[in-house]
Order: sequence, then C-alpha cells, then structure tokens
Amino acid sequence: MSRSSTAMRAVTAMRTLTGRIEDSTPPSRDRAVDALRALAILGVVLGHWLVTALVSDSGSIYTTSPLRHMPLLAPVSWLFQTLAVFFLVGGRVGTQGYLAARVRGHSYWQWLGGRLGRLARPVGIVLAVWAVAIVLMLGSGVEPETVRALAKLVVSPLWFLLVFAGLTALTPLVRHVHPLWPVAVVAAVDLGRFALDGPAWLGWVNLAAAWLVPYTLGAWWARRGLPSVAVRWGLLAGGAAATAALVIWAGYPASMVGVTGAKISNLHPPTLAAAVFGLAQCGLALLLHGPLTRVLRRPAAWAAVALANLSAMTIFLWHQTAMIGVTALGMLAGRPLPGLHTVPDGSEWIAARLAWLPVFVVALAGCWVLFRGYERPAGRRSRARRAAAGDGPAPEPCPIPAEA
Repeated sequence: MSRSSTAMRAVTAMRTLTGRIEDSTPPSRDRAVDALRALAILGVVLGHWLVTALVSDSGSIYTTSPLRHMPLLAPVSWLFQTLAVFFLVGGRVGTQGYLAARVRGHSYWQWLGGRLGRLARPVGIVLAVWAVAIVLMLGSGVEPETVRALAKLVVSPLWFLLVFAGLTALTPLVRHVHPLWPVAVVAAVDLGRFALDGPAWLGWVNLAAAWLVPYTLGAWWARRGLPSVAVRWGLLAGGAAATAALVIWAGYPASMVGVTGAKISNLHPPTLAAAVFGLAQCGLALLLHGPLTRVLRRPAAWAAVALANLSAMTIFLWHQTAMIGVTALGMLAGRPLPGLHTVPDGSEWIAARLAWLPVFVVALAGCWVLFRGYERPAGRRSRARRAAAGDGPAPEPCPIPAEA
C-alpha cells in the first residue's frame, strides 16, 4: 500500500471519528468547560515535566527542581500550576451533576458513588502497578532512597485527588458557600502560622480551605450562570494584584509550586498567595469561556478536546511514570544524559529538557494504550466485553465524557 493511500485512509478515519463525536454531543453541552478541564490537566503534566528533575549520582537517583537552581524561572510556575482551574470546573460540574441527580430522583449516595467511582478505578490500577514495581526494584537491589524518590513522584500528585474527592462529597453543603469565606479562613491560618508563630500543622487546614475557593466559585457558576464580564475581570485583576502584593511585601515565595529545599511552599500546604493566585486563574478561565466556545464549534477542535477528556485521568495518573520510564531507559546509555539525568542549573538543561518532552509524550502514549480502559465506567467496560464475546450490543463508538 502506498504512503498516499495510507494517508488518505488515516484522514478518512479521522473525519469519521470527528463526525461521530460531533453527532453524539448534545446541543446543550458546555464545550468550553471540557476545554478548561483539558487545559488544566495539560498544565499540570507539562509543569511536572518541566520543574522536576531526576538526577543520577553514583548509581542512585534523587529529585530536585530547576526552580531551586534557577529561581528566576519562577514565572514558569505561574503558567503551569493550573489546579485552581481544575477545582473551578470540578465545582461547576459537581454541583450541576448533583442538582441533575436530584431532579432524576437519584439519592446522594448514588450520585456520589458514580462521581467517585470514576476516580477510584484508575487510581487503584496505578497504585497496584507501582506496588509491584517497588517490590521488584527492591528485590533487584535498587537503593531504597532511589525507590522512595521515584514512588513519591508517582504518589504525591494523588493528594489533590483526595482533596477533590472530599470536596465532591461535601458538594451539597458547600455549594452555597460564598468563595470569600474560604479565602478568609486561609488568611486566618496564614496569620496564625507566620505572624503569630502558630504550630506548623495549622497550615494543613488550608489543604481544604484553599481549594474550596475555586470549588465554591465553580458551584456559584453552576447555580447562577456565568458571572458578568466585570466580575471576571475583577477576579483576574484583583487576584493578580493581591498575589503580587503578597510576594513583594509579605515575603511569600514567587513560585506557585513547591521548590526543593525552600523554607516556605505556596503549595504544600497552600498559602494565601496560592488562594488569591487561584482567583486570578479562575477569572482568566471564565474570560476564556466565550472564545473557547466559539473555537469549539469547529468539529475538529471539539473532537480533540473530547478525546482528551476521555483520557484525562489516565494522562494525569501516568505522566510521571512516563517520565520515570524514559529516565530509567536513558541510564542504559552508561552516562548521564543532559536534561534527563543532570543537575538543572543552566540554560543547557532547559534546552535539553525541552528536547526530551516529545519522548515523554511517546512514553505517555504507551501508558495510555495499556491503561485507558480503566478510566471507562464499569458498565461500559462490561458491555464492551459482552460485545466482544458476542453477547449483547456493541458499545458506543465514541462516548462523550459526562459532565455530571
């Protein structure tokens, strides 16, 4: 078969898939919400790949951050720390789904089970795979410190899923909370920690309070509709000004992610700077709602967003494993490879790391092929298995990710 024939078949297949997705999308679906979720996940993935370095030293591996060695790169974290947008969308979708479930006569537990089930299945498989990997690494003589560093990279991002699950479970209670109330809680906690020398554990109150800010903003969006343009600009400008003031005059770190060796982190646990920065991000996301809606009227653009959302959890859960896998295979070269095993302390490392990003993408695609099935609802997977066995109808050719 000629290359031109293969290309023609690929184009035809893509057009067919795009048409199926367009035809199966309800007219009432808010496509911009899915785009914001996809952008939030993309930001997290690229952020981790760019600000996490695995350094090879005398046969062992330890983690560090280019932000520690090159603090002037802190603005990079402003672009890729997009968790507030994820919680904004989560609050909007969670509240909308809960209200819709009540209309359909479903109980709270039925609704919550469906929501959390979408998180538990893919998380369970990544934990199971890494439990086996840890046993194999320790059994083959890999240093415990190296195993601990690698496992931490995979497990540490799961904290935000626990917070997200907790806020989801509290949706019926927090959906009426004004976003400024959790901002006040975060401010009070920081006052106690930093100004009054309160105990360090007090900061962990903000793990819920800080992310409750965008979550309740999303709930407000679901109940009252898209805020006015003035409110959206106010969130962006006010949040940005407050963040700048806290960094310049209150001593908060400029980086919006954790930096190895730093005394204070804006993320672990979240600070007031992270909370108000999240408000700015939410304002920008809400301002982008209109432009995204117009762009996603194009079937090809919408198909890309829909497919990304179908695999959002798989991408999030396995992106660190993809980076680790490439790093491990790179060690077979017998010497440290720039941007992969070297200390991130200069422009050479940045250029080399950017060159490695396509390789990380390929590795992540391999993980996606292996594990994407666990992100599908159990009922849909069982229908697929019955169809494969000749028992029962075939599954939908291209299901659209549910908003509720």
